[in-house]
Amino acid sequence: MAGFGNSLMLKRGLTFVTGLLECLCFAGAVFGWASLVFVLKSEGYFSSLCVNVTQVNGTQVLDCSGQDEQFSLVFTIASFMNNFLTLPNGFLFDRFGTTVARVFGILLYTMGTLLVAFSASALSNLLFPALSLLSVGGMLFLITNMQVGNLFGSHRSTIITLYNGAFDSSSALFLVIKLLHEVGVSIQASFLFLAACGVIHLFRTFFLLPRKFFPYPLPDHYTYGITCGESSSIANGNMRHTVEETPTSKDVNMKQEKSFRECFLSRFFWLHLLWLSVMQLRHYLFIGTLNPMLQRLTAGEPSLVSQYINAFAITQMCGVLCAPWNGLIMDRHKGKPLAAGESEGEADLRATVLSLFLTALQCLLFSVCATTPYLPLQYVTFILQVLNRSFLYGGNAAFISVAFPSCHFGKLYGLVMALSAVFSVLQYPCFALVKGALGGDPLYVNIGLTLLSLLAFIHPLSVYLHCRSLATQRAKNKVIN
Repeated sequence: MAGFGNSLMLKRGLTFVTGLLECLCFAGAVFGWASLVFVLKSEGYFSSLCVNVTQVNGTQVLDCSGQDEQFSLVFTIASFMNNFLTLPNGFLFDRFGTTVARVFGILLYTMGTLLVAFSASALSNLLFPALSLLSVGGMLFLITNMQVGNLFGSHRSTIITLYNGAFDSSSALFLVIKLLHEVGVSIQASFLFLAACGVIHLFRTFFLLPRKFFPYPLPDHYTYGITCGESSSIANGNMRHTVEETPTSKDVNMKQEKSFRECFLSRFFWLHLLWLSVMQLRHYLFIGTLNPMLQRLTAGEPSLVSQYINAFAITQMCGVLCAPWNGLIMDRHKGKPLAAGESEGEADLRATVLSLFLTALQCLLFSVCATTPYLPLQYVTFILQVLNRSFLYGGNAAFISVAFPSCHFGKLYGLVMALSAVFSVLQYPCFALVKGALGGDPLYVNIGLTLLSLLAFIHPLSVYLHCRSLATQRAKNKVIN
């Protein structure tokens, strides 16, 4: 019996560690786009869009704004697909479970890596489907791994935010490819290796994850993987397991839970969508325009641009270190006595207020620094960007898991990501505006986005007022009784 318990703990630990590595090394690679663009430019991708222009003084210079715009479009579409297709992927996950969702995600991710591997400057347009497949497949890795938090009860939010931080840090994968390229390793070799790693993903799918879902709260002696099931009884010191797996991570009191429609129409959902959308747009535009922004601030000095691109990519690796702070903020009340009449769910919701507020504040500071056209300040911008991104996506998933029934998590997470993706498409007209009417100077667009990010403060204020209203109502009921 003790040996069985130890093997369960070992398996859960292995599931956690391998899931963290999967998110860290693969899932969010597309957000390291700035590093990959540097390599693709050196390989001549979209180079036909660079033209010679004659300046006022009669000298000719190479204008590659068309090339930059095309690279920006590739990232815009990939980031849109990353979020928008999270909706059908969320339904796929809720309906068919972990195994089906992951096999589909592995297929998409492998196809994306193969398309990049066999692309070339003459086939630059292959980047459009390739990056989209990579982003959608990577998001499925994240969605199916976030449920691992259910294995660790009181640390659930911390695990969810940690995995989201690892997702952010995986953008450093393209930095590794950039550094390998500089020492002679081809893009084709790097992406063929990533395609071969699909075998590892399949191994985790069948041996270290449930066929359907990890339930929450977790039943005693719950097992999963090839021998998935739940301990049904203990007889003569031997465990006997049911053949069928525990039902999908549905909450215990299902009859009292809100329907999906009620969750979708709630104030919390729409304010949370606003909170996510305005900050996500700020991040996407920053990542998509980082290369031309650095070209402008460095007067086009290639070695200096490369230095800042490397610094940005290295800071992205710290996302996995930043994200758990947000989870600890949300889990800090665990183990403490609840207020009189307060439920665990209400305490969880109250704990999100500080997280939501700090995330909005970080975005404001990040946007102010990104707006300031002073090159050395961009090191601070990079730090604030990775800190805020880690808080943003980890807090997004954790809030949905806390504020709404777990049986709707996949659908609601997918829906909020899909709707925010529609909003994030504004990054492309913003980029076109900068390149066109504003003559390459993003100052006014950055000021507008900074002002727009102030809307994110509405959500934590709304949650705070709701929690205070619940506390006031409990106090009144106590007096009456």
